[in-house]
Amino acid sequence: MADFWQQVVVGLATGSLYGLMALALVLIYRSTHVLNFAQGEMAMFSTFLAWSILIRVDNHYWVMFPLAVLVAAALGGLTERVVVRPVEGAPILNIVIVTLGLYAIFSNVASWRWIGRPKPFPTPPEIHVAGLKFFGGDALHVGPTVINYHDLTIMVFAALIMVALYLFFQYTSLGLAMRATAHNPVASRLMGIRVGRMLTIGWALSAAVGAVAGLLIAPIVLLTSAMMVGALLYAFAAAVLGGLDSPVGAIVGGLIIGVSENLVGAYTPQEWLGPEMKLTVTLCIILVVLLVRPTGIFGRRALRRV
Repeated sequence: MADFWQQVVVGLATGSLYGLMALALVLIYRSTHVLNFAQGEMAMFSTFLAWSILIRVDNHYWVMFPLAVLVAAALGGLTERVVVRPVEGAPILNIVIVTLGLYAIFSNVASWRWIGRPKPFPTPPEIHVAGLKFFGGDALHVGPTVINYHDLTIMVFAALIMVALYLFFQYTSLGLAMRATAHNPVASRLMGIRVGRMLTIGWALSAAVGAVAGLLIAPIVLLTSAMMVGALLYAFAAAVLGGLDSPVGAIVGGLIIGVSENLVGAYTPQEWLGPEMKLTVTLCIILVVLLVRPTGIFGRRALRRV
């Protein structure tokens, strides 16, 4: 039983990463109804920028972290304004091709600029608040279950971002304006809301959340131009499972996938399903769920008049 809970805890940490990436996808989809296929590469590029910042601030992690997130947000907003805005209103295939082009651009520029062997990336260093220790490289023992502090860091960041976004969208005028834009852009324009600005902010928020995910994934997989490919596939699955218009569903979908993936890998005999089949099993679970509820667990059904 102790091993079971250990696998669940590790799955929750992994699922929190998937959830963060899925949340970044949902933030853009809610406002533009476009799936950003470059989301993972934007997060990877932001993480490389963070690595460059870390060198220049003499390895002060907590100075680098907010700077990297702000740079990522600026990059996301600039991408929407310069690249995505000109194709606004175009056929959906055009916008999909644009995001695929962004995928290639960010990947190739990162490979060209930071070419070389995979680079190690530090975990968040420990800090002490009111006598309590947070982060660091040790492990926390809860009964027979051992929780790595980096795993705990991932879960804490996912929870804090989810709460912060909930408060932002529910209780701030800017958040309410963004929700109105996502629901009905035409009516929002008539009410005086600057829809273009709301879309730019949505892309900026999405890029910032993706950058946080990249900063937390990099210490686990090393810093390479392909580090976010697998995470993005699981993030797409998490977003679809939870509901493409639901931020809560993105996190919950990520947690479900992370735990199920870990349990399948731990308890399925290798002669039946090897490690490379974990994604296949997870996608089969999602397929079953979507056959029952096509909008995802938290997705809302849309009614259209014929």
